[in-house]
Amino acid sequence: MSESSYIMRKVKLSPSWSLSNEKNETLGSELFVLLDVIRRTGTLAEAAKQTKISYRHAWNLVNHWKNFFGSDLVRFTRGKGASLTELGEKLLWAEQRVSARVGLQLDSLASEINLEISRALVSARSSLTIHASHGYAVAHLPELLKKLPDLQVDLRYIGAAESLASLNHGDCDLAGFHLPTEGNGKTVIDNLSPLWSENRHRFIHLVTRTQGLFVSPANPRGIESLSDLDTKHIKFVNRQIGSGTRMLFDQLLTKKNIESANIEGYQSEEFTHAAVAAYVASGMADTGFGVQPAATQFGLDFIPLAQEKYMFACRSKDVRKTDILELIKLLKSSEFANYVKKLPGYSAPEAGTIVTLKEALA
Repeated sequence: MSESSYIMRKVKLSPSWSLSNEKNETLGSELFVLLDVIRRTGTLAEAAKQTKISYRHAWNLVNHWKNFFGSDLVRFTRGKGASLTELGEKLLWAEQRVSARVGLQLDSLASEINLEISRALVSARSSLTIHASHGYAVAHLPELLKKLPDLQVDLRYIGAAESLASLNHGDCDLAGFHLPTEGNGKTVIDNLSPLWSENRHRFIHLVTRTQGLFVSPANPRGIESLSDLDTKHIKFVNRQIGSGTRMLFDQLLTKKNIESANIEGYQSEEFTHAAVAAYVASGMADTGFGVQPAATQFGLDFIPLAQEKYMFACRSKDVRKTDILELIKLLKSSEFANYVKKLPGYSAPEAGTIVTLKEALA
């Protein structure tokens, strides 16, 4: 099968939601795209241009849904352009929250379906299964791996501990996880150490990234450090138990002698960095913890707190397999390096380097 015919058959799943009335008029994605660009540009004319629709159509679209709700979605001010009303902001938030909450699960499901269809079409096709903790660099791998048309990649997002367990059970070839640096890794290492060994595993560097607190623009609650979560009645949203980000956050709390029971919202859980950022952006929480690109994606400010290394683990006997060596070659490429440079808080000084457990923990 040629690369082009494979791409034509690639499965894609997209999160969506709708809102309809008794006339079966349904709120659709075209409006969400328009609202997003209006918020970013501040003008309806520029929004129409960027979404490649006429100004008249954009104007009619906004007014049609104004009548649908009986309330303005966009506020037009002479000399100041256009801005979203509270309703417009909430509709856009709902669209982003749906995507942030279920997008990764759909990506994982699409990867699984695509792999099975591909196997049925081309029995000789090689496959590489990756179970990984979510990250913005690892999310780019399917695009990068299109350069290897004979390799089918199955990428599924699960927690760090689950990824390593999958590797040990033979359910994947590579397990993606992250290790804090600067003395912040004790909790993570304690939780993950039963799942790796010096002899059975080798580790491949991907990126170094920064984790920190997401706060609303201009930081209206005046959050400066983790200590503020313990003293200012700040509402927090957490990551799920078992995720590397949750382990890192708990380690930082321990170092600061902060009791998690004193943090409002500590038990509230989201499953991705983007979902946490969307939660904060909606105003349902004052802050959350995650990587900087998620804050940027949702227009939030970011307070850096810790650095960590994102790595892949593989079985020692597999580290020289052709598929893994091809992936390592791509990780060392200028294309991957240039992509990482665009991610705030990310760097890739050792991408593709193979190390032992002792070296990984150093």
